[in-house]
Amino acid sequence: MTLSDKTPGQFSYGEKLMPQAEMLEEKKNKRNLTIGIPKEKDKYENRIILSPQAVKQLTEEGHRIIIESGAGMRSRWYDADYTKAGALISDRKKVFASEIILKVSPFESEEIKLMPANRFLISALHFNTQTPERINALKAKKMTCIALELIEDTDGFRPFVQSMSEISGILAINTASEYLSNPVTGKGILLGGITGIPAAKVVIFGAGTAGEYAARAATALGAQVKIFDNSLLRLQKLKNKLGIHLFTSVFQSEIIMKALKTADVLIGALEETSDEDLFIITEKMIAGMKKGSVIIDLNTDSASCIATSKVTHLGNPAFETHGIVHYCVPNIASKAARTASVALSNTIFPLLQKISREKTVPNIIRNIIDLRNGAYIFEGILTNERLGKKFNIDYKDIDLLSAVF
Repeated sequence: MTLSDKTPGQFSYGEKLMPQAEMLEEKKNKRNLTIGIPKEKDKYENRIILSPQAVKQLTEEGHRIIIESGAGMRSRWYDADYTKAGALISDRKKVFASEIILKVSPFESEEIKLMPANRFLISALHFNTQTPERINALKAKKMTCIALELIEDTDGFRPFVQSMSEISGILAINTASEYLSNPVTGKGILLGGITGIPAAKVVIFGAGTAGEYAARAATALGAQVKIFDNSLLRLQKLKNKLGIHLFTSVFQSEIIMKALKTADVLIGALEETSDEDLFIITEKMIAGMKKGSVIIDLNTDSASCIATSKVTHLGNPAFETHGIVHYCVPNIASKAARTASVALSNTIFPLLQKISREKTVPNIIRNIIDLRNGAYIFEGILTNERLGKKFNIDYKDIDLLSAVF
């Protein structure tokens, strides 16, 4: 698939600072892209993948941005904001005809039907919510699909995971505090203690980014925090970062069961993407927790460590099992839609600029390692081992494929 040229737009502020010869060479090496951003069909997904500021920069560089009417409203950006930034507001059909299609939620079957073949798609994957029918539909149309949560640079940094985990970790504590203080379904207690009354006890599973920010928020409120992880290195780094006394432990069943029996809040914040060697907090462990305790599971869509979890949504986010409140919304960051959308935009914008320097999809995958790491389908070929094993679909190694094409 070749990314077609469009009529170039005006120079951006950044380009005006470049020497004229260098600026012309830069423009010569770029391809003008047609980028479509549909309105999220999931009514509980409030984020949009590009901010008006990013759209303005891209249109000034000559790219054509087509946005479905109302796509940014839940992030408090309106059609007029995007029109002023240079985008074209259009209908769903025209958006899905774009060469590159960007969205936050995974592509649904109905959306895949709207698209012509050979498109370049970027969205979340949400491994645990995928279906073989959807994967096969993408394969049949020879799509190239990039998962936001799998985008990773040469240093192992995952920008989408990092930014959404920071937001999710903070929101997990805020949400737990709301449910814990509820006098009907919760315990009617504060997360943080006051004079003469001990603080709540918070157990966090996972010492990655989400766990770190949950720990920061919890300790700032005065809660007692215990953190478990299967990596001593991550635990040590977290203790050094926070600079406070934390109880830390690797996954040992006896210690975990003891911690859960006195816990008021459990945060599931593991960031593993592998199904192997994943420690599971069993239903028996959950049943042993105090009634009215709260569980916030941040990984129900990928690598949940809690046996009693099941995916919920912002419209009906919580349920009770064994008298324990479970809050299992995969896109909890969507509660802070504006902040999360800006973070998303900061992730995608530089990648689009890199894409514009490549003439073909094979070149994009070959030369941009971030996107190669994020690819799970390449021109109709499944390249994600985990999906292949889960759905019994043939898959091929993306590095070998990109070397051949």
